[in-house]
Amino acid sequence: MERLSEATLHALQLLLSGDPALWDIVGVSFRVSVTALLLATPPALLLAALLAFARFPGRRLLVSLFNTLLAVPAVVVGLTFYLLLSRAGPLGEWRLLFTQSAMVIGQIALALPIVVAMAHSALQEIDPRAWETARTLGASPLRAAGLLMGEVRYALLASVIAAFGRIIAEVGSAMMLGGNILGYTRNITTAIALETSKGAYAQGIALGMVLLLLAFTLNAGLHWMQGRSRLQPEYLT
Repeated sequence: MERLSEATLHALQLLLSGDPALWDIVGVSFRVSVTALLLATPPALLLAALLAFARFPGRRLLVSLFNTLLAVPAVVVGLTFYLLLSRAGPLGEWRLLFTQSAMVIGQIALALPIVVAMAHSALQEIDPRAWETARTLGASPLRAAGLLMGEVRYALLASVIAAFGRIIAEVGSAMMLGGNILGYTRNITTAIALETSKGAYAQGIALGMVLLLLAFTLNAGLHWMQGRSRLQPEYLT
């Protein structure tokens, strides 16, 4: 118990003193995850709109596929892209393995199904007559989709927040694709795993505190977004 108290106090000192090594790790996490989210969100929202408003063969199969991908473990995603990006793999010539770019690719694969599935669910709640009315008034399919997405913007933002929470806290994909290289690909979760295995708990606890604070902030934001999204039907009637 005394050892844990000492490690916790040391962790607080690291956070408050602005320890460069610790905040560099935090910076890598945010840089990779924000980049992945920015790249994944636009195509994910377009796919969600397509699945919600268009009618084409295989649509239901695609919806089921994205819903299934929500349950794929991060380590499986990491293994898949590791095999693709390794020297013996089909994309080995790109030499992306153990780089931040590889980590971004893995996190895009994790974020995309979350945004697609949640955004599609939100768009399905819109009265189908709203789409038909927009098209009748001369709006292009893209313009009509944009108008309707604006009506459920809080639910769509909630999907993006949920995806960010998922990717910044994952460890399997980041470890396999990034290699946990100090100062380059070591992020919050891989650093916690490493420091804990070495018995150096202070930095692990400090980084855990950062994740807990982030999780609380994201959950508070997600709760607020979901509360706002429940008000949307009032504006759609």
